[in-house]
Amino acid sequence: MTRDCIIGVDIGTSSTKAVVHDGSGAVLARHHVDYPLLTAEPGAAEQDPEPIVAAVVAVVAAVTRAAGAGRIGGVAFSAAMHSLIALDAAGRPLTRCITWGDTRSAAWAQAIRDRGGQAIYERTGTPIHPMSPLPKLCWLRDEHPALFASAAYFVSIKEYVFQRLFGRTVVDHSIASATGLFDIRSLDWDAEALALAGVRREQLSAPVPTTTVMREMPAATATRLGLPTDTPIVIGANDGVLANLGVGAIRPGAVAVTIGTSGAIRTAVRQPVSDPLGRLFCYTLVPGLWIVGGPVNNGGMILRWMRDEFGSAELETARRLGVDPYDVLTAIAERAGPGAGGLLFHPYLAGERAPLWNANARGSFFGLAMHHHKEHMIRAVLEGVVFNLRGVLDLMQESGVHTERIFASGGFVRSTLWRQIMADIFDTDVVTGRSADGSCLGAAMLGMVAIGLKPSLEATSDMLGPTQTCRPEPGHTARYRRLAAIYNRLPALLDDAYREIADYQAGR
Repeated sequence: MTRDCIIGVDIGTSSTKAVVHDGSGAVLARHHVDYPLLTAEPGAAEQDPEPIVAAVVAVVAAVTRAAGAGRIGGVAFSAAMHSLIALDAAGRPLTRCITWGDTRSAAWAQAIRDRGGQAIYERTGTPIHPMSPLPKLCWLRDEHPALFASAAYFVSIKEYVFQRLFGRTVVDHSIASATGLFDIRSLDWDAEALALAGVRREQLSAPVPTTTVMREMPAATATRLGLPTDTPIVIGANDGVLANLGVGAIRPGAVAVTIGTSGAIRTAVRQPVSDPLGRLFCYTLVPGLWIVGGPVNNGGMILRWMRDEFGSAELETARRLGVDPYDVLTAIAERAGPGAGGLLFHPYLAGERAPLWNANARGSFFGLAMHHHKEHMIRAVLEGVVFNLRGVLDLMQESGVHTERIFASGGFVRSTLWRQIMADIFDTDVVTGRSADGSCLGAAMLGMVAIGLKPSLEATSDMLGPTQTCRPEPGHTARYRRLAAIYNRLPALLDDAYREIADYQAGR
């Protein structure tokens, strides 16, 4: 049997997914495993790394059984960015996995910005923000000095998975370029950033290209995965840059928007791009190709919050009818019409990265009046996430990044209403492919190139398959343009109040 397929694995914040693709991009099998986010104290957003390792094993084994081990030509990895785990000399965790959503290093992020952090940002491409491992390391050293001093290594969740399963301590250039510690031009650790964080080069993994292939698996791991020991393992890249690849947005002017748990908007550039105010990221995909854009904290998890906290009746209806509860919610939202009757929602339940870069920001409904009902609130939530992403696109255009077409991926693309809202607010066509799992497909595409099943990234475009285009409605775009002007003014007016309420909530 020909080993003509590849497994794309995405180690995400809320789940790990695996999808088997053949050379045409067709899906042979998919599986996912969820795990919790631990928020034991204000600002904390951590995970136990062991269930994530177990999830990787479970999803790869499941899709291997479904597709047949004889078809699997390799496994390639995507992973969430900005995670941090301290390890002892034996490689055992001293901390949980501190995720991108952890904001406890906010004071350190501000201190770094005040001390000339812009220069570090321009070299590393990572905004100075609590999401980044740079301020996380400073916070860990400051708040837990004994633990910090006893740490032999600092790794991301992907590095930890690779160490546990494959016995390799390496980090791909793409994950490294999201740490705030890595020079995206020299493709090596940045000496000034390391000194600021108080870490030594030998405490970090060796950086390697995203197309690096491991050709021999430990026998025990191969048995657990159901694969031969000689199955190539491709280290892959971070989920953001692979989402661009997975929707075909690797040419300048093609913009990818992803809404999963969080969200992001990104485009490809041939030279690193930075923002004078440090508001855009720039991460490495492969040599000569960087992905620039902005991440938002608040994506699909906002609709899940709405479902869990205010949708008990809808959940019960969905269970009774055997349908997806999100379909019930969006059907209700459709009744409200574009603009949600003049109700605006700022989705900053987890602070916000781009375009605000304000960990103190908090969510709010604005314009709430007696004529508003549940359908208006649900629709305002959907629209608020997209208004916020539109603000990031505006930053990119201000920085000289050319944008022509929007390619969308993530769980939200399954919603016809949400896709239409995006087309209307962005006032441009929104293109979606056959796979909502853009990062899994992107990992598979990169893996195909790495192991020689495809000659180049450009040659993987035939894996994208047919697309659908959602076009803006002129009457809707005019309405949204008027509301966007109000939406964009409010965060600046609330800046002091954001800080005061965040202090109150934290007990400060």
